[in-house]
Amino acid sequence: MKDQHLVTIEVNGREHELLLDARRTLADTLREDLGLTGTHLGCEHGICGACTVLLDDQPVRSCLVFGVQADGHQVRTVESLADGDQLSDLQQAFSDHHGLQCGFCTPGFLMLAEAYLETEPEGGPQEVREVLSANLCRCTGYQGIVEAVTVVAADRREKAAVTQRAGDA
Repeated sequence: MKDQHLVTIEVNGREHELLLDARRTLADTLREDLGLTGTHLGCEHGICGACTVLLDDQPVRSCLVFGVQADGHQVRTVESLADGDQLSDLQQAFSDHHGLQCGFCTPGFLMLAEAYLETEPEGGPQEVREVLSANLCRCTGYQGIVEAVTVVAADRREKAAVTQRAGDA
C-alpha cells in the first residue's frame, strides 16, 4: 500500500485537493495530476532549472520538491504568465529578443526571471546574468535571455515611476 496524503495546493490562483504519494514530485504533480505541462523535466536532479516554478513566490526546482511539501502553499507555473492568448511582457520580450530557440528551458527561465523581477526590479544586465546563470540553456548563448529580462526590468521600473508620479499628483 502506498503512503498517500491528502493535500491542498493553490496553483495559479486555483485551489486543488489531491491525494498524492509521499514521494511524488511537485513537477509530476503539476504535469500529470493537474495537466500543467508547461513545467518541463530536464535533468530531474535540480541542475538544469527547466522545472523551475514559484512556491510562495520563491523559485524552486519542482523536480526536487515533493508535492506533499506544497500542501497549504501557493504555486505559480509558466501557465500563470499569459492572459489567454495575450503573452505577458516577459514572454513577449523573450520572443522579441530571441531569448528562446528550442524552448525547452524557456518555462524555467521565465519563472526564475519573474521571481527576480518581482523582488529585485533595479538590477542591470550583470546582475540579471548572474541570477539567470542558475538555469541552463544549450541553444541561445544567454544573450537574448539577458536582454529580454533587462528590458522588462527597465519597462517595469518606468511604469512604476509613472504610477508613483500619478499618485503623488
